[in-house]
Amino acid sequence: MPTPRSAGAVQLALLLVGSCMPVLGAVLLSPVLPRMEEEFASVGGAEILVPVVLTLPALFIALGAPFAGVIADRFDRKRLLIGTMVAYSVFGTAPLYLDSLHAILVSRALVGVCEAAIMTCCTTLIADYWTGRRRIRYLGVQTLVTTVSATLFFALGGALGANGWRTVFWLYLVAALVALPMARFLWQPEQPAHEDGQPVPARRLAVPVLVTVVGGLVFYTLIVQLSYVLDEAGVSDSAAIGGITALMSLATAIGAGLFAKATWFGLRPLLVAEFALSGLGLLLVGGAASVPVVVAGAALTGFGTGLLLPTLLTWAVDGLSFAQRGSGTGVWTSALFLGEFLSPLAVGGLAAAAGLGGALGIVGGACLALALLVAVLLRGASGQHAEVFGRAAA
Repeated sequence: MPTPRSAGAVQLALLLVGSCMPVLGAVLLSPVLPRMEEEFASVGGAEILVPVVLTLPALFIALGAPFAGVIADRFDRKRLLIGTMVAYSVFGTAPLYLDSLHAILVSRALVGVCEAAIMTCCTTLIADYWTGRRRIRYLGVQTLVTTVSATLFFALGGALGANGWRTVFWLYLVAALVALPMARFLWQPEQPAHEDGQPVPARRLAVPVLVTVVGGLVFYTLIVQLSYVLDEAGVSDSAAIGGITALMSLATAIGAGLFAKATWFGLRPLLVAEFALSGLGLLLVGGAASVPVVVAGAALTGFGTGLLLPTLLTWAVDGLSFAQRGSGTGVWTSALFLGEFLSPLAVGGLAAAAGLGGALGIVGGACLALALLVAVLLRGASGQHAEVFGRAAA
């Protein structure tokens, strides 16, 4: 009987880099959207269609991730990951030679489909390769790395965009290059012999998935809205806005980095604290009368959401068997990106009625209400997840 393989730093690094691909698609184009709009000014509805170039992949991640999870469970996680990494480079670089805005939108939808499979496979393989404390530590590191990469990709998009809006799309070739060492150093795990391949327990996943939709909405709220809040507060310098945004990203990274240690508190107290911190931060930002208060609120929200995302993921996938893990991870990924896609729509609708500050206050209040609801609904839940959350995980 062959000795089971042991994953190490090389496998972790490759899966973390793969996890950054959806982040690349989400933030890379933001700095060049005005130039794209100038390019396609003659196209009807360009002022609406060009921003959709940025947000469309998130919608298709939400739509495609559950199907990617089913494919990963029934066939081969490694092959699906490598195939979609290569396809991601093909569709991601398509705007380099496409002259039609509508054709570019189609390519961006296909990028989202690839991202759905990439994110699902990378997260599933992290859960496959490691168990116990190392698994939850690496899921926290995944959030940390993707958060930090968002800041890096935003800066790269701005720098490359100075040479023309199409230049940024060359970065999508990175995925094809990373696929080569993935093919060499990753492997398809074997299903444990004692598992019988039962379907994903829908009832068990229902609550974590619904909470994750809200978590994704909260996570994305200040990523989209913070620059507008700062502009209303009198901060118009782009460097200052970038610095404050980077500070919020740093707080998110710190929260994600502390996740493994924070699991000692247990699932229920952790979720209550995370939603409460995020809600208080949004209330501070929404009702702030000065820039320092906005910065403090943004940092508080960033820290809360940095802890929140790996908590939600671990809650969802903890206890799933090998044969269920891809499907479960796919459903969770879909919920997260659905929340992110809905975030600007929900906040925009609330802002139309109550102003931006009022909208952020409403979202913050909803977070506090959800913290109370979680406290009631999850009585005894930490005991059900004792292997990961709580002192039994030590």
